[in-house]
Amino acid sequence: MRGERSAARAARRRVQFLIARRSRFTTVVLALALGACSNNSGGPGVSPDTAAFLDTLQHRTFSFFWDLTPPSNGLTPDRWPTPSFSSIAAVGFALTAYPIGVEHGWITRAQAADRTLTTLRFFWTAPQDSATSNVTGYHGFFYHFLDMTTGYRYQQVELSTIDTSLLLAGILFAQSYFDRSDTTEQQIRALADSIYFRVDWKWASARPPVVSMGWHPESGFINADWIGYNEGMILNILALGSPTHPVDSTAWTSWTSGYQFATYYAQSFVQFAPLFGHEYSHVWIDFRNIQDAYMRGRGIDYFENSRRAALAQRAYATANPGGWRGYSQDVWGLTACDGPANTTLTIAGRSRQFHTYWARGSALGDERDDGTICPTAVGGAVPFAPEYTIPALLAMRRIYRTKLFTTYGFLDAFNPTFTPAGPLGWFDVDYLGIDQGPILAMVENYRTGLVWRAMRGNPHIIQGLKRAGFSGGWLP
Repeated sequence: MRGERSAARAARRRVQFLIARRSRFTTVVLALALGACSNNSGGPGVSPDTAAFLDTLQHRTFSFFWDLTPPSNGLTPDRWPTPSFSSIAAVGFALTAYPIGVEHGWITRAQAADRTLTTLRFFWTAPQDSATSNVTGYHGFFYHFLDMTTGYRYQQVELSTIDTSLLLAGILFAQSYFDRSDTTEQQIRALADSIYFRVDWKWASARPPVVSMGWHPESGFINADWIGYNEGMILNILALGSPTHPVDSTAWTSWTSGYQFATYYAQSFVQFAPLFGHEYSHVWIDFRNIQDAYMRGRGIDYFENSRRAALAQRAYATANPGGWRGYSQDVWGLTACDGPANTTLTIAGRSRQFHTYWARGSALGDERDDGTICPTAVGGAVPFAPEYTIPALLAMRRIYRTKLFTTYGFLDAFNPTFTPAGPLGWFDVDYLGIDQGPILAMVENYRTGLVWRAMRGNPHIIQGLKRAGFSGGWLP
């Protein structure tokens, strides 16, 4: 409560200051001054009450990572409270969360640095080998899921190139944030380089110049590559930026060759149905006003592309062609998340097919919808369209209260149509680390730009962007 009140007072002072000077500023400048990062938001920023809500949302979501990650090894659980393995992508989001906690005063810088150093030491010293068990990774990559206690490969999961990339993004953010001269922060920076330099992107390029989606010691490389727009944008930038084992620069052209640019619900953008594909890479990289050759040809940037994807999905939910219960202009959000059941039921005289975990989404020719709404889809899009996403988060909390918003913020998903679970529908019991992370980080990027500012100075990110052909904006 104390944090909410202080945030409200600070926000009130900002609003009063801006009102006093309104005659000298346009509406766009007012929005930018209050942190509305969308180029086309047109919004006046946030009210004191909304600022207090965002404080509460961020603090609770941060606590998921801080409370549930074991200080002994830094391995963040995939989900909670259901017992689970660790997700290396969730660890990447945890490493991103710790500095946010520092900046808000929820933990000290020393606490964050110690937890970060423990995590990096684990990943640097954990066994890398081609064996099928009792290992954590191979060729610098790591297995998708790890045992929470031993840190070894969980069952027979793949060596994941994308999840390793999300982990590396968190590691490089830690490297950029912890910039002081004390021993702990020096070690963080050194270990970040060591872990990143070890990753052999050339080895993972099974069908050059692109990177394979993964590898199993039992069967070799997965027969699928990172081509076409999705969350793999960060992977390709890291693979291009490597100072030790980079892929060829033509990998980016191969990646963009799979794009589908089309108009969907009055928005023209590169299509990808689940919103996480439009959000994950943006957690760490500020794509505003920088362009590769593809986006220069379209006259927009990837930030605007993601904004349009979010607006299209909101329009889809408002139209609600599937007739799902609860959808509106303020209750929406389709992405990969938990769901109620793998079953087909007749509800209100209509046959409905439902799923458990599924990559839900809506795009041209690709509508995957079973009535399940995932708050991270909206929370991860806050910087793109704050005038629509923040009201949506507020509405979901107001309507569903503690059934949806509780200890660590928003539970992973809910489905108002699935009434066999209760009169208000189905509500998840779990939080998922890879869905908590974008909410926390993207709200912070909207409010302060913390992650973006730090990563704009990371030499590896800059190198990767330049090799991909990006120019303009903040790039040196």
